[in-house]
Amino acid sequence: MEAKEEQSLVFAVRTTAGQERNVADILAARAQSKGLDLRAILAPETLKGYIFIEVPSPHLVEDAISGIKHIKSRVPGLVSFVDIERYIITKPVIEELEVGASVEIIGGPFKGMKATITRVDRSKQEVTLELLEATFTLPITVHADYVKLTRRAKSDEESSDAA
Repeated sequence: MEAKEEQSLVFAVRTTAGQERNVADILAARAQSKGLDLRAILAPETLKGYIFIEVPSPHLVEDAISGIKHIKSRVPGLVSFVDIERYIITKPVIEELEVGASVEIIGGPFKGMKATITRVDRSKQEVTLELLEATFTLPITVHADYVKLTRRAKSDEESSDAA
């Protein structure tokens, strides 16, 4: 006999900032020792002070979080999958980069400098940049993971008017 698949609910729990991973580990250990049906625990690196718990019923969240030191409270209401999808699915940095965009270099010897993208090589995951703070134009090529987008490029119509 095939079991009917139960609906899963996702709840957000407030934690002490920086303790998300510890709380998730404690919850996982508690669920295993007590036999609680916690289906998933998500502690996104990009969201400080919150974790997400997937359970079949709301009372399991309360049972799991009671008495844990760094848990502040359960956020009222449910969290939809669409809301947490951005923490699960990450798109590569190179997808957002385009010629003419302004970036900040976040790694390597030029860390902290601002630059403009002159070329994007998606196959090699590299971008060629012109440093804005340099006294003369010096193109450098860095891996796309070493840059952070600060301002998108102007539209094609604006740049063709300037030419």
